[in-house]
Amino acid sequence: MDFSVILRAVGSLAVISGVLSVMISISEKVLNNYGICEIDINNGARLLKVEGGSTLLNTLAGEKIFIPSACGGKATCGLCKVKVLEGTPSGLLPTEEPYINQEERKQNVRLSCQVKVKGNMKLEIEEELFNIKEFICDVEDITDMTYDIKRVRLKLAPGETINFKAGQFMQFYSKPYGKVKEVVFRAYSISSKSSEHDHIELLFRLVPGGICTGYVHQALKVGDKARMSGPYGDFYLRGNCEELIMIAGGSGLAPIRSLVYEVIENNLPHKMRFFFGANTLKDLYYMEEFAQIQKDYPQFTFIPCLAFPEAEDEWTGVTGFVTVALEQQIQNGEGKEAYLCGSPGMLDACIKILKDKGFTDQTIFYDKFS
Repeated sequence: MDFSVILRAVGSLAVISGVLSVMISISEKVLNNYGICEIDINNGARLLKVEGGSTLLNTLAGEKIFIPSACGGKATCGLCKVKVLEGTPSGLLPTEEPYINQEERKQNVRLSCQVKVKGNMKLEIEEELFNIKEFICDVEDITDMTYDIKRVRLKLAPGETINFKAGQFMQFYSKPYGKVKEVVFRAYSISSKSSEHDHIELLFRLVPGGICTGYVHQALKVGDKARMSGPYGDFYLRGNCEELIMIAGGSGLAPIRSLVYEVIENNLPHKMRFFFGANTLKDLYYMEEFAQIQKDYPQFTFIPCLAFPEAEDEWTGVTGFVTVALEQQIQNGEGKEAYLCGSPGMLDACIKILKDKGFTDQTIFYDKFS
């Protein structure tokens, strides 16, 4: 075959492909141009005029109304629920199905990260969410707690303060860095004391391929400005008991540390037992601090558990998964509440053990990292 014919054919295909790309781009702009939409919140309490086309989660955030989302809008946490009374087709998307129960479906509850603003809408949002604020902070300190966990201390702007309940979380926003061009946000539990109102401390465990943790571990520097919003969440101390059973793994230590100080600083009468699970000695941190708390406050007991201690560690503490310690040291759930934070697998195993020992859904509270 004549080589020139082949070249002409390839050239023609390239031209056609280019024309199709332009047509698709134009059609997307036309089809997705929803214009200005009105959002009525809580029966006229707030009326917003917004540009259509984005998710409800991002649209509301652009109006400084922050809906909690631990996963940054990826439909893996199920936290960003709002009631959409009008303005979206009935029927849940497949991504919403696992997170909306039957009662919520009757009330038109949707995941705001999955619903797009395509026209006028009527919403019902919990009033307390209007109290959530955005903060632009100074990165005051970054400390390596382990080989893969950093503690970041964020100083609020002069004159600003924050009030939160021990156990709650903040949403932290990354910036473009390296080859990453997008801005994402993720949820991180507050590790600092609730009595401290001019700063926040967060723990960031490096997630392989994670954009937000990658930003903190690779790009964030002391002196930088950082953005966060909050506080969010209903993981906080109830305290209708004699003893608090606290369980954490990895960076799940953050809210438990805050809870421990909440009890101590307010002279609450609860006994506390804190089971902290780790794989090896290098995964343990805050050891000296919790040892000192145990020495100063007899009502607090710290129980670090190593699943895979190495010979050179000369480990003399509890060996095995944290579930082993729970089986051995917790007899029953009478007069106790349990507070847990960590990976889904660890928490599922711990919750099963606790329920077998008499704990109930009303006495077990947890944050599950996904």
